[in-house]
Amino acid sequence: MSTLKLRNIGPKSAAWLRQVGLRSAEDLAAAGAVGAFVKVRRAGFKPSLNLLYSLEGALLGCHWQEVPEPRRQQLVAEYEAAAGALSAVPSAQRPGPVREHHVQAEAEVEETGELGFDENP
Repeated sequence: MSTLKLRNIGPKSAAWLRQVGLRSAEDLAAAGAVGAFVKVRRAGFKPSLNLLYSLEGALLGCHWQEVPEPRRQQLVAEYEAAAGALSAVPSAQRPGPVREHHVQAEAEVEETGELGFDENP
């Protein structure tokens, strides 16, 4: 089953899940709601907690608003524990943003005599 067809998962959430390697219901089940949410956050996306509840609802086969409040609190606690474990990793080992560097074309180097980089953050 494609992530596009999972209950509660809209096009934007499906795109995020695909980009972090979760492409099927089986992938989502293997990662779990919290694991999938952590992967999306680590990839640099900024989902709200509604995505966490939506992922749980998709796994349970119910609307995300039907996920009971005690379970929501448990999911948030599990996420916070996982996020805390990530912040315990030294910053040199943490994944960071990807920056692209573009080298000037040879013709530009011949004109200016300088080799420069254009940073695209």
